[in-house]
Amino acid sequence: MNSSNLLARNARKYPKNEAVICHGRRMTYCDLDEQVTRFSHALLEQGVKQGDKVLIFMPNVAEFVVSYFAIQRIGAIVVPVNAKFTLQEVEYVAQHAEAKVIVAHEAIFATVEHIMVIPLKIKTGQEKAGWLHYETMIQNASTQPIDCQLHEDDASTILYTSGTTGKPKGVLFSYRNIITVAQMIAVEMEVKPESRILLMMPLTHSAPLHLFLMAGVLVGSTNVLTPTFTPDLFIDSIEQEKTTHFFGAPVAYLLTAQIPRLQTADLSSMKWWVYGGAPLSQNEVHFIQQAFRTNNLTCVYGLTEAGPSGSLLFGKEHETKGGSIGKRAPLGTELRIVNDNGEDVRVGEVGEIVLLGEGNMLGYYKDEMATNAAFIDGWLKSGDLARMDEDGYIWIVDRKKDVIISGGVNIYPKEIEDCIVGFEGIFEVAVIGVPHPQWGETVKAVYSAKQDIDENALKAYLEEQLAKYKIPRIFEKVEALPRNASGKILKQSLKGQEVR
Repeated sequence: MNSSNLLARNARKYPKNEAVICHGRRMTYCDLDEQVTRFSHALLEQGVKQGDKVLIFMPNVAEFVVSYFAIQRIGAIVVPVNAKFTLQEVEYVAQHAEAKVIVAHEAIFATVEHIMVIPLKIKTGQEKAGWLHYETMIQNASTQPIDCQLHEDDASTILYTSGTTGKPKGVLFSYRNIITVAQMIAVEMEVKPESRILLMMPLTHSAPLHLFLMAGVLVGSTNVLTPTFTPDLFIDSIEQEKTTHFFGAPVAYLLTAQIPRLQTADLSSMKWWVYGGAPLSQNEVHFIQQAFRTNNLTCVYGLTEAGPSGSLLFGKEHETKGGSIGKRAPLGTELRIVNDNGEDVRVGEVGEIVLLGEGNMLGYYKDEMATNAAFIDGWLKSGDLARMDEDGYIWIVDRKKDVIISGGVNIYPKEIEDCIVGFEGIFEVAVIGVPHPQWGETVKAVYSAKQDIDENALKAYLEEQLAKYKIPRIFEKVEALPRNASGKILKQSLKGQEVR
């Protein structure tokens, strides 16, 4: 089975079910499948063939979904590109992936208008010299069905990691990898044909694309897309489309929780409030639960290279274990915490999370060395340091690369961050290591706050909870912390900023 045939099956099975809703445009599964077939023929007419790499440079729009399945229907490989990338970043991905085609959306076309490294260029919206016109190509193309003969172990997609620590790596997936994690979400989160999934996080990232869009298409659900995220649009979309499932970064929930109109919003249709990308602290969990009037927050932990997959923390578990990532791996995945030799650590000891499952990537595209380094005895290394408590729940200590070593002592920033966000007025914080002439590194906290903060009072507060060596020596207030499109804080960017 492959993604294209899944869509074609549901076009026969649920022809009148709404498949995609975006900006007032509503497409049934029959409509979507026909558009996919037409664009597939149009690509074939331009000489695009099996194995060619095709970039999609679009926000969350209906054309993204059509392009995604059309590329796969002819056996080409999809390369979704972050809609916030600069021209230089898009060109890097295009060259690294050896892309033959780019399909760009009018809304962000200005970024790639002058791209030179791709021979075949297609855009939506207004016609442009040197670019093929997406709408005309579809209008003039055949509707003759195309039977995709690809198998589960054939290459499907290359997703480029967010590049928080350097150049993005291309993560290569098979159809088996993607369908495995889509099935996992469908089972674990009760995705059904009558479900209505709200997709506001970028489809160029693995969780929105593989977990939620693909789970929806797998079972015949309705997928509600928005090109951007704002708290008001979030609330509007739920109320107007009666959505049932939403996945977002923690910051999406935290920002929306501050909107007064949320208190009177009709959220009654929602069944699954899912977050991922970072755990929430216990205080943040209570804040969101009160604001959204729900006890059904669900945490999904995982990494792009695993599909993504990893672990789950369900609603009731947040009452006592909020801030952890749960106690079990989801359907189709196994999880362990190991030392540097690949041996299981004891309860309470810190080790690295490793994962095993059919969602794990085929490897990094054109990087055998990095691929080999990513695995230990067949298990995918997460780079996340964690410990397991007496009840079996897993607590992320920190990213392995973010550990601060000061005077030869390991300091885990997340522990400090969890304390600082408990101080009244502080909205978000990142703790990083900065060079120190004697100790190697010292601890710095960069935070944003709703009000002026008395840093002496903050230090006194921390002294009650943390050993002295863990307390930041440097504090810096900023308007907002830098984040990538997934909502993850860009600590490398902060480390590059000078202390003011």
